[in-house]
Amino acid sequence: MDTLTVRAMTREELDTAVEWAAREGWNPGLHDADIFWAADPEGFLLAQVDGEMVGCGSMVAYGSDYGFIGFFIVEPSRRHESIGFPHLGNALMESARRRLKPGAPVGIDGVFAAQQAYARYGFTFSHRNLRMAGVGRPASPAGNLTELSRVPFEEVERCDRQHFGFARRAFLERWIEPEGGLALGAVRDGHLCGYGVVRPCREGYKIGPLFADDPSTADDLYCALADRACGKAVFLDTPENNSAALALAERHGLKEVFGCARMYLGEAPALPWGNIYGVTTFELG
Repeated sequence: MDTLTVRAMTREELDTAVEWAAREGWNPGLHDADIFWAADPEGFLLAQVDGEMVGCGSMVAYGSDYGFIGFFIVEPSRRHESIGFPHLGNALMESARRRLKPGAPVGIDGVFAAQQAYARYGFTFSHRNLRMAGVGRPASPAGNLTELSRVPFEEVERCDRQHFGFARRAFLERWIEPEGGLALGAVRDGHLCGYGVVRPCREGYKIGPLFADDPSTADDLYCALADRACGKAVFLDTPENNSAALALAERHGLKEVFGCARMYLGEAPALPWGNIYGVTTFELG
């Protein structure tokens, strides 16, 4: 292999990485690149040989407290050249060491086939996140649902941090205003007891996150969000370690079509998985 270098991406190169993700069948959102870049412009790396992009990956930092690795892709014709492991993998780990405080956890939603490779870096398995697919159906929104833009942002941040584990303001500000999509909150006695976002993707719509204090609230949110995808494909990335989330998917006719292994380097965050019905995104956690 000719000399391989790894460097930070430009914003335009992130568009190429998103195209590669679409080619892999990951079905990115139509406006994901802009939001991902806003979350952490330093978080995206590109591997190249003689000026040609041959691989990509991200290590998005949430402050110095938490990192999440994603977009780990090598150009298919070059997957025998050790570009991903060890070269690109080493660069992502070095980014984590440089940008996070010592001992800060790093998460990843890795394809099942790569679990052993991630384990060699010290990642340990937590659970599977399953992409469930169905068709959006018409629904009348429950009375306690409101557009998330009407909820004080500080309350949205509180609810999000409770379920994600870490502050992610730069990401959240953009994510909850999805162009062509919808963000809803469930409010009870002035308290945000759940929220969800649906966004348009290359195929259909994805719901993520879907956080709720109880199954009934999760169901109300899912139905109202899936209504935006009425008659079109709808996807929900469901944590397998939440039996209520699996039951919700079954009730609404969703079937497993893809999945990732959630793994952590360091101590896994103590998250309320019983209240997490859909993770936000496989790329950024």
